[in-house]
Amino acid sequence: MLADYHMHCAYSNDSETPMEEQIRRALALGLDEICFTDHVDYGVKKDWDEPGEMPSHDGYLFNNVDYPAYFAEIEEMRQRYAGKITIRAGLEFGIQAHTVDRFQNLFDRYRDRLDFILLSMHQVDDQEFWNQDFQRGKTQEEYNMRYYEEILKVVQVYHDYAVLAHLDLLSRYDLAGVYPFEKVKEIIAEILRIAIRDGKGIELNTSSWHYGLTDTQPSRQILKLYKDLGGEILTIGSDAHTPKYLADHLQEARRILKEEIGFTHFCTYEKMQPVFHKL
Repeated sequence: MLADYHMHCAYSNDSETPMEEQIRRALALGLDEICFTDHVDYGVKKDWDEPGEMPSHDGYLFNNVDYPAYFAEIEEMRQRYAGKITIRAGLEFGIQAHTVDRFQNLFDRYRDRLDFILLSMHQVDDQEFWNQDFQRGKTQEEYNMRYYEEILKVVQVYHDYAVLAHLDLLSRYDLAGVYPFEKVKEIIAEILRIAIRDGKGIELNTSSWHYGLTDTQPSRQILKLYKDLGGEILTIGSDAHTPKYLADHLQEARRILKEEIGFTHFCTYEKMQPVFHKL
């Protein structure tokens, strides 16, 4: 079983790739199953049908997924490629503590259409990481601790998700280098304990290779901590916004999970329930 469980298409504001183009690439790569997980980031992005001017940056509109069109096209693609590949419907929720209610309402509205939800942290206090708005004016310790504190607040109150996505995402944008794991180990462990108690998983996000990170994302230390705490639910995703990176380093990710960390299974999802497969 080969599956990519973190991928984007043109329904994400930061991708221009048609959905069908991603599917054709997945077929060419011999994937058995894929899950689209396009972006929703309340707080910094507006819904597709909200009134008023849409925020933008460098020519990109900051809008969330056009949900009716998205789910309709997924269903159309399922019918078109039936018997060739399994296509699951997911979303990537970029949740902050102050946006939990909006995400709960969104999930409740579309729960019957959804197979999978990634819980991500892309912003804190509506400040982005990629442009350094969040990090600016803080020490490395301050912004790293604040990042994990926000994730902890979210997982304490929000439960309609499947796995924690790229848990140490901030390291991708940390200009000061890799923050020592031991300094954040306890708060990460607390996050993971809650996730495990709630039956939630963690993903290995293979975009770490094309971003040139020095470790996996999340790091091997976080993956091992999750396993040591009793976690068993894993998904693997490329975070591909273009066909070029679809299923990128998928086999290497599987090797690391099995041989270096000691996991035996990974998961796909159907109607928010994990399905286990041997690595």
